[in-house]
Amino acid sequence: MAFHEIRFPTNMSFGSVGGPERRTTITQMTSGYEERNSPWAHSRRHYDAGVGMRSLDDVAELIAFFEARQGQMFGFRWKDWSDYKSCQPSQDPSALDQVIGTGDGAARSYYLSKSYVSGEHAYIRPIHKPVQGTVQVAVQGEHLVEGEHFNVDCTTGEVTLVIAPGDGQEVTAGFEFDVPVRFDTDRIQTSAASFQAGHVPDVPIVEVRL
Repeated sequence: MAFHEIRFPTNMSFGSVGGPERRTTITQMTSGYEERNSPWAHSRRHYDAGVGMRSLDDVAELIAFFEARQGQMFGFRWKDWSDYKSCQPSQDPSALDQVIGTGDGAARSYYLSKSYVSGEHAYIRPIHKPVQGTVQVAVQGEHLVEGEHFNVDCTTGEVTLVIAPGDGQEVTAGFEFDVPVRFDTDRIQTSAASFQAGHVPDVPIVEVRL
């Protein structure tokens, strides 16, 4: 897939609105009962980058970024300020935040993920775009050193350990991450007059599957 490993300017993504979307098909039975199914295993996030525009300089930077991505053609990284850590927003990531696998004595590769838990149920979200330099890993609670004990591919979220964890050993990780997205439009309309009057452009952003 056409993707540029560049992050949308964070000063403009800050203040944007958006969040996850689910798709559910609901069939109403004649008895009044419902049948509900979801064709999506994973949610998809949508954002509006226009809300983060605070000056005409921001608009100029947006247009440059849009043109360099050729509209919807190339994906890019997006920092979701409400959800960009393996831990709670008020905390700092720790190598013990998320369980990403269990050793079997042979496997050395694991993929980053984040669990969203409520009650007895949980959703495990794949993390494909960790932020370079933020990934921490531990095996059975013992912290590892990047470059010495493990390596991480920040374009896929794959963690490769130098030594395979023993059978039953828990592999955990902590990290910051971006969302892989693209523009959800091939047109951006701006006006200096309308912007100065408080009207910001509509700039839809949508998450892409990797």
